Amino acid sequence: MRTRTAAGAALLLVAALAGCGAKEGAPSDKKPPAKVSPSVDCSDASLSQAEWVEDCAGDSEGAGTGGDGADNAAPPVDETVHVLGDPALTVGDEGTGVLEMTPTSVVFVKESDGNSPAKDVFVVVTVKKRPTTAAPAEESSPMGSGGWQWKAPDGQALNEGDGESYNVVLSDFNTSGTIQPGSFVWDAEAFDLTAAQAKAGILVYVDGEGTAHQWKMPEQDSGPQVAEVKKDLSTVG
Repeated sequence: MRTRTAAGAALLLVAALAGCGAKEGAPSDKKPPAKVSPSVDCSDASLSQAEWVEDCAGDSEGAGTGGDGADNAAPPVDETVHVLGDPALTVGDEGTGVLEMTPTSVVFVKESDGNSPAKDVFVVVTVKKRPTTAAPAEESSPMGSGGWQWKAPDGQALNEGDGESYNVVLSDFNTSGTIQPGSFVWDAEAFDLTAAQAKAGILVYVDGEGTAHQWKMPEQDSGPQVAEVKKDLSTVG
């Protein structure tokens, strides 16, 4: 806010401004007011949190960054922690379409097609992926901020495909690319984990809008595809 002189009408104007107590020649450490939509009064106490965030928070310097201009906001999280077999609606890659993601089975194995994990165990999760709108959709890419992770009990996030898990390939659960409306595909996510990391883990998928979806995983082989996955993993060549 600029310092004003004490001359005549200007002094009256200063006195009329709510919250403006600047004296003649006294510097102010306040920042210029936020530039907002003229239809929104950001000082109105009756505004809901959602209205204030949408219309006011992004217009002031350092908004949403702790005031230092650095973007330190955590990715949004779907607070629902699902269980194996629960579907979750997720936004497709680059915000296009909607994919229903359903982890259906989890398998813990020491070997895959003759390949051993770099740590203790491979954890393989089968996932059914289905568009739910008229738009084709593709899962978010791990090359960006999306993709699948395994969150260990200590909070460490481990990426799908890390270690030797990139060698885990299932013939019947191996689909990538765009999925067309009215269809679904089967895929599998594999992780190379220590025994401690594999115990009581949480499967995490970050979608095309940056939202993290979570599923609590069983500590032992579970789900209708266990036998099929184990047979596939034991086949060399």
